[in-house]
Amino acid sequence: MTVTPITLTLGPLFFNWSPDRIGDFYGRIADETAVDRVHLGEVVCGKRAPLLDTALARAAERLERGGKTVVWSGPALPATPRERRAARELVAAGALVELNDLSGLAHLAPGAAFVAGPFLNIYNEAAARELMRRGCVRLCANVELSLAAIAAIAGACPGLELELFAYGRLPLALSGRCYHARAHGLHKDSCQFVCDRDTDGRAVRTLDGEAFLALNGVQTLSHGVQLADVAPERLRAAGVSALRLSPHTGDMGAVITAFRRFADGASTAADLRAAVAAAGPPGPLVNGYLSGAAGMALVT
Repeated sequence: MTVTPITLTLGPLFFNWSPDRIGDFYGRIADETAVDRVHLGEVVCGKRAPLLDTALARAAERLERGGKTVVWSGPALPATPRERRAARELVAAGALVELNDLSGLAHLAPGAAFVAGPFLNIYNEAAARELMRRGCVRLCANVELSLAAIAAIAGACPGLELELFAYGRLPLALSGRCYHARAHGLHKDSCQFVCDRDTDGRAVRTLDGEAFLALNGVQTLSHGVQLADVAPERLRAAGVSALRLSPHTGDMGAVITAFRRFADGASTAADLRAAVAAAGPPGPLVNGYLSGAAGMALVT
């Protein structure tokens, strides 16, 4: 029996990296990794987009030369007229896009194919079926969903590709306020782009001094780093056909290699954990949501 390989997707960059860093990072992804699909685009803060557009466009060219499929991801919280216009123009370009805000549906041609990103809050089969009716061909499941809930969506939506957020700080929430600016005594409109000082997000601690969350401009992330170390046969049984890895400053090449070996059945969950831990993740490894436990737990 032929087993369909689980593919690897590199999700969009959440953080405010310099153009030089972006160029170096995606150059390595293009030339040195076994990732199949790469998402590009500013999904967190529209103010940052004009600073990075050129670097991302060059990255797209480099990735395509390297044989990677490039998908452009739309913003998750388009708040200003300029951000909404940019979202419309992205959809109007005609290429396959990832929607992270439902307002994008209004600008898609009827039946046009799109990817549903993890910011869309699709928590049940009915919502997923409605997106399929509107043209959705792939869904990156919300990070809070258990594997059982994802399997229920897969069972009710035959033909829908399901992607699991498998590595990275978990995207939990977005706000109209910029936490990074406030932390530096600045206003959102005059933030000076201080989020570039925290290349994997700014740690947030409780009053007792325990690490709890991470901030990235207007975005709240988990402090822990998701590690979906679920056996490949269980992933396939749940309808998962792709794993999404979120860019961080550690050795992403090593992370991708570790996941490729694991997805191919060439290594164990313990091997995956050890390899990812050695690659320099920005926080402790977690995976609780997948088994219905607290997201900040590591269930072994």
